[in-house]
Amino acid sequence: MKKSSYTHNLPALIVLFALLMVWQLGAMNLNAAYILPSPVQIFEKMWELREPLFTVHLPATLLITSIGLVLSIVLGVALAILMDVSVLMRKCLYPIVVGSQTIPTTAIAPLFVLWFGYGIWSKVLVSVLITFFPITITVYDGLRSTRMDMKKLLITYGATPWEIFLKLKIPYALPYFFSAIKMAIPISVIGAAIGEWLGAQSGLGYFSRRMMTQLDGAGVFAPIVLLSVVAMGSVAVITLLECRFVRWRGES
Repeated sequence: MKKSSYTHNLPALIVLFALLMVWQLGAMNLNAAYILPSPVQIFEKMWELREPLFTVHLPATLLITSIGLVLSIVLGVALAILMDVSVLMRKCLYPIVVGSQTIPTTAIAPLFVLWFGYGIWSKVLVSVLITFFPITITVYDGLRSTRMDMKKLLITYGATPWEIFLKLKIPYALPYFFSAIKMAIPISVIGAAIGEWLGAQSGLGYFSRRMMTQLDGAGVFAPIVLLSVVAMGSVAVITLLECRFVRWRGES
């Protein structure tokens, strides 16, 4: 019997409530909102600044995150497939994919701003740079997880490589794909925020940096909390889709 969504999430809600209470009491004891604002102060600031946050900066960040995530999925899945079908491509691409993650994001992001300006594409590239890696590696592992005995059986029945890919490898890789997306969503949000922090004219990362220059601790945390809520909500949507398309996971 499936557990209700509320019962399933109850432990997480209890832990979250406990952490918020500890945070609230700690902030009240410190009594320095510019260093550590309380959750109540943060939500008050979010409500106070709801118009610029929800009508200007949140849409800007969501646009960057969405474009970056879509490009990362396309790039990551394409690289994973190439490395799976060709040993030569794997030997050529795998070290480059891993090496791309050794580049400090805070060092390369200002260069993207210099090359592409303060528009969305410099931020999109930052998001893609740090997001495509988990998608590539996880989907590649999923494709490689295909059982050899079943592959040999299909070959015995005369299946073509394309039929093996569609009927065997994709079903095996599908759970890995959804896991990769759930990992990539928070990373893409972080990438967008980093790009906005280092050079932008709008967005939640830009807004947080602007609030920092005003020593407004609650204003700094408000967009961060909003980013976290957006990421968690997006992951929840992907989890629902996973339960729909990967039914054996949805039954646990």
